Amino acid sequence: MGFMRTLLNDIDVVFEQDPAARNRIEVIFTYSGVHAIWGHRIAHRLWKWKLRFLARLLSQLVRFFTGIEIHPGATIGQRVFIDHGMGVVIGETCEIGNNVTIFQGVTLGGTGKEKGKRHPTVKDGALIASGAKVLGSFTIGEHARIGAGSVVLKEVPPHSTVVGIPGRIVAQHGKKVASAHALDHHALPDPVADTMREVERELERLREECTQLRSALAVRANDAGKAEKGRGDI
Repeated sequence: MGFMRTLLNDIDVVFEQDPAARNRIEVIFTYSGVHAIWGHRIAHRLWKWKLRFLARLLSQLVRFFTGIEIHPGATIGQRVFIDHGMGVVIGETCEIGNNVTIFQGVTLGGTGKEKGKRHPTVKDGALIASGAKVLGSFTIGEHARIGAGSVVLKEVPPHSTVVGIPGRIVAQHGKKVASAHALDHHALPDPVADTMREVERELERLREECTQLRSALAVRANDAGKAEKGRGDI
Protein backbone atom coordinates (compact mmCIF):
# COMPACT_ATOMS: atom_id res chain seq x y z
CA MET A 1 0.00 0.00 0.00
CA GLY A 2 1.35 3.43 -0.95
CA PHE A 3 2.52 5.89 1.67
CA MET A 4 -0.13 8.49 0.76
CA ARG A 5 -2.89 5.86 0.90
CA THR A 6 -1.68 4.96 4.39
CA LEU A 7 -1.87 8.60 5.49
CA LEU A 8 -5.41 8.91 4.10
CA ASN A 9 -6.41 5.75 5.97
CA ASP A 10 -5.11 7.37 9.16
CA ILE A 11 -7.55 10.23 8.55
CA ASP A 12 -10.51 8.09 7.48
CA VAL A 13 -10.40 5.89 10.60
CA VAL A 14 -10.96 8.98 12.76
CA PHE A 15 -14.42 9.49 11.24
CA GLU A 16 -15.34 5.89 12.05
CA GLN A 17 -14.12 6.05 15.65
CA ASP A 18 -14.81 9.65 16.75
CA PRO A 19 -18.30 11.17 16.29
CA ALA A 20 -16.83 14.61 17.09
CA ALA A 21 -14.81 14.65 13.85
CA ARG A 22 -16.46 16.95 11.30
CA ASN A 23 -14.14 17.26 8.32
CA ARG A 24 -10.67 16.32 7.07
CA ILE A 25 -9.20 19.79 7.58
CA GLU A 26 -10.09 19.66 11.26
CA VAL A 27 -8.60 16.18 11.61
CA ILE A 28 -5.39 17.11 9.82
CA PHE A 29 -4.71 20.20 11.92
CA THR A 30 -6.19 19.41 15.35
CA TYR A 31 -5.92 15.66 16.06
CA SER A 32 -2.72 14.94 18.02
CA GLY A 33 -3.21 11.18 17.61
CA VAL A 34 -3.03 11.55 13.83
CA HIS A 35 0.03 13.78 14.13
CA ALA A 36 1.76 11.22 16.32
CA ILE A 37 1.00 8.36 13.93
CA TRP A 38 2.25 10.36 10.94
CA GLY A 39 5.41 11.42 12.77
CA HIS A 40 6.01 7.79 13.72
CA ARG A 41 5.60 6.54 10.17
CA ILE A 42 8.39 8.86 9.05
CA ALA A 43 10.57 8.08 12.08
CA HIS A 44 10.06 4.35 11.55
CA ARG A 45 11.33 4.61 7.98
CA LEU A 46 14.40 6.48 9.19
CA TRP A 47 14.90 3.74 11.79
CA LYS A 48 14.74 1.02 9.14
CA TRP A 49 17.23 2.97 7.03
CA LYS A 50 19.63 2.82 10.05
CA LEU A 51 19.35 6.60 10.60
CA ARG A 52 18.73 5.92 14.28
CA PHE A 53 19.66 9.33 15.69
CA LEU A 54 17.40 11.20 13.26
CA ALA A 55 14.60 8.74 13.98
CA ARG A 56 14.90 9.24 17.76
CA LEU A 57 15.17 13.01 17.35
CA LEU A 58 11.98 13.11 15.28
CA SER A 59 10.13 10.88 17.75
CA GLN A 60 11.11 13.18 20.61
CA LEU A 61 9.92 16.23 18.69
CA VAL A 62 6.59 14.51 18.08
CA ARG A 63 6.42 13.64 21.78
CA PHE A 64 7.04 17.29 22.68
CA PHE A 65 4.22 18.56 20.47
CA THR A 66 1.64 15.79 21.02
CA GLY A 67 2.35 14.24 24.42
CA ILE A 68 2.47 10.83 22.71
CA GLU A 69 5.72 8.84 22.83
CA ILE A 70 6.17 6.16 20.18
CA HIS A 71 9.59 4.60 19.80
CA PRO A 72 10.64 4.69 16.14
CA GLY A 73 11.39 0.95 16.27
CA ALA A 74 7.75 0.08 17.00
CA THR A 75 5.69 -1.40 14.16
CA ILE A 76 2.24 0.11 13.60
CA GLY A 77 -0.28 -1.19 11.08
CA GLN A 78 -3.03 0.48 9.08
CA ARG A 79 -5.95 2.51 10.47
CA VAL A 80 -4.65 2.73 14.04
CA PHE A 81 -6.59 5.36 16.01
CA ILE A 82 -5.11 7.09 19.08
CA ASP A 83 -7.96 8.98 20.74
CA HIS A 84 -6.80 12.20 22.48
CA GLY A 85 -3.53 10.41 23.20
CA MET A 86 -1.88 12.44 25.95
CA GLY A 87 0.43 10.15 27.93
CA VAL A 88 0.42 7.24 25.49
CA VAL A 89 3.75 5.34 25.48
CA ILE A 90 4.58 2.64 22.91
CA GLY A 91 7.85 0.74 23.28
CA GLU A 92 10.53 -0.17 20.76
CA THR A 93 9.61 -3.80 20.06
CA CYS A 94 5.86 -3.27 20.21
CA GLU A 95 3.89 -4.55 17.21
CA ILE A 96 0.43 -3.13 16.57
CA GLY A 97 -1.88 -4.58 13.93
CA ASN A 98 -4.64 -2.97 11.87
CA ASN A 99 -7.77 -1.18 13.12
CA VAL A 100 -6.49 -0.92 16.70
CA THR A 101 -7.90 1.77 19.01
CA ILE A 102 -5.81 3.24 21.83
CA PHE A 103 -7.06 5.78 24.36
CA GLN A 104 -5.13 8.35 26.40
CA GLY A 105 -2.68 7.26 29.08
CA VAL A 106 -2.07 3.78 27.66
CA THR A 107 1.37 2.20 28.10
CA LEU A 108 2.55 -0.63 25.88
CA GLY A 109 5.82 -1.29 27.67
CA GLY A 110 8.28 -3.80 29.03
CA THR A 111 8.84 -5.18 32.52
CA GLY A 112 12.59 -4.78 32.92
CA LYS A 113 15.94 -4.50 31.19
CA GLU A 114 15.70 -7.67 29.12
CA LYS A 115 16.93 -7.64 25.52
CA GLY A 116 15.11 -8.66 22.36
CA LYS A 117 11.33 -8.72 22.06
CA ARG A 118 10.16 -7.17 25.33
CA HIS A 119 6.98 -5.29 24.42
CA PRO A 120 3.49 -6.55 23.60
CA THR A 121 2.05 -7.52 20.24
CA VAL A 122 -1.45 -6.11 19.69
CA LYS A 123 -3.47 -7.92 17.04
CA ASP A 124 -6.04 -6.51 14.62
CA GLY A 125 -9.16 -4.85 15.98
CA ALA A 126 -8.07 -4.66 19.62
CA LEU A 127 -9.18 -1.80 21.87
CA ILE A 128 -7.11 -0.56 24.83
CA ALA A 129 -9.01 1.86 27.05
CA SER A 130 -7.78 4.88 29.03
CA GLY A 131 -4.90 4.39 31.43
CA ALA A 132 -4.38 0.69 30.76
CA LYS A 133 -0.87 -0.70 31.18
CA VAL A 134 0.14 -3.66 29.01
CA LEU A 135 3.59 -4.78 30.13
CA GLY A 136 5.71 -7.57 28.70
CA SER A 137 6.32 -9.63 25.58
CA PHE A 138 3.02 -11.38 24.92
CA THR A 139 0.05 -11.09 22.57
CA ILE A 140 -3.22 -9.21 22.85
CA GLY A 141 -5.50 -11.22 20.57
CA GLU A 142 -7.73 -10.06 17.74
CA HIS A 143 -10.64 -7.85 18.83
CA ALA A 144 -9.67 -8.11 22.49
CA ARG A 145 -10.75 -5.27 24.80
CA ILE A 146 -8.66 -3.99 27.70
CA GLY A 147 -10.60 -2.02 30.33
CA ALA A 148 -9.62 1.42 31.57
CA GLY A 149 -6.96 1.38 34.27
CA SER A 150 -6.23 -2.33 33.87
CA VAL A 151 -2.72 -3.76 34.27
CA VAL A 152 -2.19 -6.66 31.87
CA LEU A 153 0.82 -8.91 32.46
CA LYS A 154 -0.03 -12.01 30.43
CA GLU A 155 -1.49 -13.06 27.10
CA VAL A 156 -5.07 -12.15 26.23
CA PRO A 157 -6.98 -14.54 23.92
CA PRO A 158 -8.86 -13.20 20.88
CA HIS A 159 -12.33 -11.69 21.44
CA SER A 160 -11.76 -11.39 25.19
CA THR A 161 -12.50 -8.58 27.64
CA VAL A 162 -9.95 -7.95 30.40
CA VAL A 163 -10.37 -5.68 33.43
CA GLY A 164 -8.73 -5.10 36.80
CA ILE A 165 -5.34 -5.10 38.51
CA PRO A 166 -3.89 -7.50 37.61
CA GLY A 167 -5.97 -7.90 34.48
CA ARG A 168 -8.33 -10.86 34.36
CA ILE A 169 -10.60 -12.15 31.62
CA VAL A 170 -14.28 -11.46 32.34
CA ALA A 171 -15.77 -12.26 28.93
CA GLN A 172 -14.94 -14.19 25.77
CA HIS A 173 -16.82 -13.99 22.50
CA GLY A 174 -19.43 -11.83 24.20
CA LYS A 175 -20.16 -14.27 27.03
CA LYS A 176 -19.23 -13.71 30.68
CA VAL A 177 -16.68 -16.09 32.11
CA ALA A 178 -16.81 -14.72 35.67
CA SER A 179 -18.96 -12.48 37.81
CA ALA A 180 -17.36 -9.08 37.31
CA HIS A 181 -17.92 -5.68 35.81
CA ALA A 182 -18.19 -5.35 32.07
CA LEU A 183 -16.08 -2.90 30.10
CA ASP A 184 -17.61 0.25 31.57
CA HIS A 185 -15.05 2.99 32.13
CA HIS A 186 -16.94 4.12 35.24
CA ALA A 187 -17.62 0.68 36.76
CA LEU A 188 -14.29 -1.12 37.00
CA PRO A 189 -13.18 -2.98 40.15
CA ASP A 190 -11.83 -0.63 42.85
CA PRO A 191 -9.36 -2.51 45.09
CA VAL A 192 -9.01 0.46 47.47
CA ALA A 193 -12.77 0.69 48.00
CA ASP A 194 -12.97 -3.10 48.40
CA THR A 195 -10.28 -2.98 51.09
CA MET A 196 -12.05 -0.15 52.92
CA ARG A 197 -15.28 -2.13 52.93
CA GLU A 198 -13.44 -5.11 54.41
CA VAL A 199 -11.99 -2.86 57.13
CA GLU A 200 -15.46 -1.46 57.90
CA ARG A 201 -16.90 -4.98 58.18
CA GLU A 202 -14.09 -6.01 60.55
CA LEU A 203 -14.63 -2.92 62.71
CA GLU A 204 -18.34 -3.66 62.93
CA ARG A 205 -17.57 -7.24 64.03
CA LEU A 206 -15.18 -5.96 66.71
CA ARG A 207 -17.81 -3.49 67.95
CA GLU A 208 -20.32 -6.30 68.33
CA GLU A 209 -17.79 -8.42 70.24
CA CYS A 210 -16.98 -5.48 72.53
CA THR A 211 -20.68 -4.90 73.20
CA GLN A 212 -21.18 -8.58 74.04
CA LEU A 213 -18.10 -8.54 76.30
CA ARG A 214 -19.37 -5.45 78.17
CA SER A 215 -22.76 -7.10 78.66
CA ALA A 216 -21.13 -10.27 80.01
CA LEU A 217 -18.92 -8.25 82.37
CA ALA A 218 -21.93 -6.26 83.57
CA VAL A 219 -23.86 -9.47 84.31
CA ARG A 220 -20.89 -10.91 86.22
CA ALA A 221 -20.47 -7.69 88.20
CA ASN A 222 -24.16 -7.66 89.00
CA ASP A 223 -24.06 -11.30 90.14
CA ALA A 224 -20.97 -10.62 92.25
CA GLY A 225 -22.70 -7.63 93.87
CA LYS A 226 -25.75 -9.70 94.74
CA ALA A 227 -23.55 -12.42 96.22
CA GLU A 228 -21.64 -9.90 98.31
CA LYS A 229 -24.88 -8.37 99.57
CA GLY A 230 -26.18 -11.80 100.50
CA ARG A 231 -23.12 -12.53 102.58
CA GLY A 232 -23.51 -9.14 104.30
CA ASP A 233 -27.13 -9.89 105.26
CA ILE A 234 -26.04 -13.15 106.89
